[in-house]
This record gives sequence, structure tokens and C-alpha cells, in this order.
Amino acid sequence: MIQEEKVKDKIEEVVTEDIWGSIKQFLDLGFHFGEEQNQIHITIGLLLLVILSFLSASFILRWIRMFFTRKMEETDKLKFISVFKFIKYVTYIIVVFATLSFAGINITPFLAASAALLVGLGLALQEFFKDVMGGIFIMVDKSLMVGDIIEVDSKVGRVIDIKLRTSRAITRDDKIIIIPNHMFIEDIIYNYTQNHRTTRESVQVGVAYGSDTQLVKKLLLQAVDKQPGVLKKPQPFVLFEDFGDSALIFSVLFFINDSFVDPRIKSEIRFRIDSLFRDNKITIPFPQRDVHIFETPSTKNL
Repeated sequence: MIQEEKVKDKIEEVVTEDIWGSIKQFLDLGFHFGEEQNQIHITIGLLLLVILSFLSASFILRWIRMFFTRKMEETDKLKFISVFKFIKYVTYIIVVFATLSFAGINITPFLAASAALLVGLGLALQEFFKDVMGGIFIMVDKSLMVGDIIEVDSKVGRVIDIKLRTSRAITRDDKIIIIPNHMFIEDIIYNYTQNHRTTRESVQVGVAYGSDTQLVKKLLLQAVDKQPGVLKKPQPFVLFEDFGDSALIFSVLFFINDSFVDPRIKSEIRFRIDSLFRDNKITIPFPQRDVHIFETPSTKNL
């Protein structure tokens, strides 16, 4: 029993003093500068720690990137990778500062200078970072897709490209509008095709008082019945909107699959309404005002 304990103690001594001691001496090999508290140590162990930190950071970031982009399309993955490149560079900078700290170098001046630089850079590039974050949110939550029809600042356009900082849409008059991505998270944007591509549109018209309202309803439905682009289901319908100052106000409502071309469809429907009303003696009135002139004693003497 005593012999076994001696053997065990001997093995522990060999491991701790000989093997681990040799490894520690090897890791401590390097360059040592300065004296006492101001010493700087650049050793093999420190270099190995740096390499291991870089490899670990790269592996973790790659795993996170694969986790977030696993369900994305290839084009979205390429855009999202650029974000992770930026994060990777920031991580590497942190590793470098940590290494300098382990080496005994006072990194406080570096941190102070970096903080001032980052504050100035952040103020200068505030809008840029807001656009980038907006692009990331768009890619993650799929709130905007290529082909969606949106309304921004009273302009309707079809989205043709979504990038990390900006998105592009083509308007109905074939002009390109470039939209900063932060607008999609700060402003109210109308997306006509977020849920589905079918939208409800309407054409409003006024008819003269005394008109046959049932005939007006029939003619309005007839105007949209054979119009290309108007869906049969859901069926179009007519609303008697109001008794206006000079006319009875009607609206014919219908459904289409492409709201991008709805001005053209509405124009054709208005042409057909005008023609049907003329054929059936339905009058579209214009605003009228009655002017009453009262004579006064002064005007009679003139």
C-alpha cells in the first residue's frame, strides 16, 4: 500500500514537474521587454493563444452565419455574408486588443483613441448604418420581396432589386427610384402585394339628380364586365356613395391581379362608362352654382 502511494506520488511529480514543466517552459519562450510592471511578454504561448482565438472566432461566426442564412435564397445569402464580414473584422480587432493586454501592453490609450474615432465615425455614418440595419431586417423578416408593388412618397413602383443599403423600384412611368432601406423600418410604406397579388380598385362617377339609379348600377357593372385584367371572382359591385352637391355619387369596385397597371385599366373603364352613359341618356353633371342678384335703392337710381 505504501509502495503504491510512492509510485503514485512519483508519477504525479514526473507529470507536474517534468512534462508540464517542459511544456510551460516551451510556452514561455519568446521575447521579454521592460522591467517589473512595465514588462512586455511576447511568447510562443501568447502566439498560440492568438491563433486559437482567431480560429475559434472564425468557427463560431461561420456557424452563426450558417444558422441565420440556412433558409435564405442564394442572392440573400450573398448580401448577408457581407454583414458577417464586418462583424468578423470587429471580432478580430477585439482579439488583437486582448492579445496586447495579455502581453502586458497598456491598451488604454488605444481604446481611448478608438472610442473617439468610433464616435466620430458613427456620427458621420449614422444614416449608412441605419440603412444597413434596415436591409438586414428586410432580409430576415421578408417584409419586402422582389416583385412587390409598393407606394413610397405617393409614388407607386415595382421592386426590382434589394441590396444591403438601398432598394430599387421601377415606377409606372419607367423611372427608377432608389429607396434607402431605413425608410422601410421608420416610415409607413404601403405594400400592395404583401399578403397576395389581388387588390381591390374603384372608379367613382357622379350622375345627375333624377337619373335611374338601378340603370346606373347596371351600366357600371357592364362597364367592368368585359374589361381585360378585371377578375370575375370576387365579383365587381357598385356602391351608392353619397348625395353630392351637384350629383349622385357612385363607385364601381372590382378586383385585379396586377395593381401596377391599374391606371390603364381604370382609364379604359372610364371610357366605357362615358360611352354607355351617352347611349342611355345618363348625364354626368358638372358643379353648378346659383347666383342671386338683389337690387338695392342705390342700383335702381343708376
